Amino acid sequence: MRTTAAFLLVLCLLAISHAWDCQPVVDIKNLMQIDAGLGQVVATDTSQIPYYLVGDKWIRMPGYLKHITVGPAGIWGVNKDYAIYKYVAGNWVQAAGLLKQLDAGGDQFVVGANMNDSPFCLASSATVGYKGPGSPLPWTGLPGSVKYYSCGPFGCWAVNNNDDIYLMSLNQDCQNNGWSHIEGKLSMIEVATDGSVFGVNSVGSVYTRDGITASKPEGTGWSNIPMCMQMKHVTYDLGRLWVISKSGFTMVCTH
Repeated sequence: MRTTAAFLLVLCLLAISHAWDCQPVVDIKNLMQIDAGLGQVVATDTSQIPYYLVGDKWIRMPGYLKHITVGPAGIWGVNKDYAIYKYVAGNWVQAAGLLKQLDAGGDQFVVGANMNDSPFCLASSATVGYKGPGSPLPWTGLPGSVKYYSCGPFGCWAVNNNDDIYLMSLNQDCQNNGWSHIEGKLSMIEVATDGSVFGVNSVGSVYTRDGITASKPEGTGWSNIPMCMQMKHVTYDLGRLWVISKSGFTMVCTH
């Protein structure tokens, strides 16, 4: 079975468009979710074990998490009970609140969605200095309903339960101008440190948003990135596109 899977993966890599050079990530198996930002890469596997990439080695982090994120606000995660944690001095410190997914890619602020798809934001003044239960943690509720939420330098992107896509301008104090609907359908979406946007739709196809700039944060349109397997998760940083297939393979691609 393992030999067959490896053979199929080789065929897949050969079939991918020459525009992207994809290589298998062989040192870790069964990843569930991955996040890259500021040159760092973190991930969780199907056993909810968190990892941090050092060189080409995946280092096991303490605890168990179902979602992990890294960015200007640090490393944060949530577990199966929706408890929120920040990584401080080699250990996870619990933070107030309950979220199912969160993202640290904004300008030192953190955003996330709870189990009812309600979006929240934590201002940079609270995230950067958070050391433990004694630190203030004033979560700000945001309008709308989202299941997955990610931020970058030009704005925050989100998708709802209908896979509709939205964009919001959000500052360090969580001030915003509401959501703007963006055409297309995605089941998850990630914003890179450089503002690039990537996502996966319900059938496992990978897309990137074209034409994003500071003056045109909504971009101009979606382009498909050919993959010969159905994908479930994607993240991008420093020229590397990390993708996890629905069958459990992880690949890293360069353009």
